[in-house]
Amino acid sequence: MEPSTNPADREPPADTTRRESAARQPMAAVSAWLARVDPGTHRRIKGLRLVTAYGLAAALGTLQDVTHGLPRNVSVGLIAAGFALWASVSEARTTRPESSRDLALLCTAAAFGAATYVCFAQPLHGLGHAGPELILVTGAFVVGYLKRFGVLGAGLGSQIYIGQLMAYTAGLVVADLPAIAVAGLIAMLASIVPRLLSGPAERPAVVAALSPGPPRVPGRPSPEFVMGLQAASSALVVVALNAWLGIEESAWAITASTYVVAGSATGTVERVRRRIIGTLFGVPLGLACLPVAEHAPLLIWLAAALAMIVYSMALPERYDIACGAFAFTLIVTLAVSGVHSVPLLAARAWETLIGGVLGLLAAMFIFPLRARSE
Repeated sequence: MEPSTNPADREPPADTTRRESAARQPMAAVSAWLARVDPGTHRRIKGLRLVTAYGLAAALGTLQDVTHGLPRNVSVGLIAAGFALWASVSEARTTRPESSRDLALLCTAAAFGAATYVCFAQPLHGLGHAGPELILVTGAFVVGYLKRFGVLGAGLGSQIYIGQLMAYTAGLVVADLPAIAVAGLIAMLASIVPRLLSGPAERPAVVAALSPGPPRVPGRPSPEFVMGLQAASSALVVVALNAWLGIEESAWAITASTYVVAGSATGTVERVRRRIIGTLFGVPLGLACLPVAEHAPLLIWLAAALAMIVYSMALPERYDIACGAFAFTLIVTLAVSGVHSVPLLAARAWETLIGGVLGLLAAMFIFPLRARSE
């Protein structure tokens, strides 16, 4: 039988072609979005490493042989998991030996930050309920100032603040210093082992928050000192507002004001915008999952792990998506841990707004910096 010579028999109808084209457009848009968020598998591998480090540290911290003899019933696993997670975020080396060295230093810096809080916070309780938060102001300063020592210095500054923040939120005291030391050792092991297994599959990208400042201008303070001063000033305002008005979970506002400060005023504006957009998306999404957190906690932990993988994929270029993913993770993990107060969880959104605005004002009026291209 000879093939038909009628074009209508060989070509699909025009309306069918249009329908197929319309069906492909959403898929193409999704593929393009994923390509922008994750241009390579190496970021997905780092995301898996973050989740692995967190889970391994949390599991090791629950072993009775590890926690036996510690003076108080402190959640060593939770503290170690936080140290390991954020050390893995800040680490940005190519080879295994360099990465292992940096991870050990970063976990040590987190333990040091927690130790500084427990050693110096007690006398500040006499200044009122917001007194201990003054320790976080020093951490906010080193986040910016230590950028003068490169990516590792920036990571160390960030880890010192993270350690202070975790000690503050956990209510640690001087008697918990042994627990902090054990948590630091667990975090080293939990973060280094996944990095050794991931090997050369990773091609680390420097996170914008850890990037160095612009070139120094003669006659003016160093950019890194200015960035530290801007972050500390905005954090100090948050502490004052908390002492005056009693802000709920003011540490979230301090954290936002610290990490939105960039190497230029315009860069800070962009970071504030992206952080607020991402948080305003991630918080409602997390609140919508509250019923699931109560009845299916395992499903929520899986969603939180996937969100942290997205966080790692998006962080270098898409700060808004990263902030949304982390806000979602924070809300659902708090919910599955027993925190079900909607006003408290929703405070993450408006406190991020307060911290972002204060960080922006500090960047614009306290020795404003210019970008390298400006």
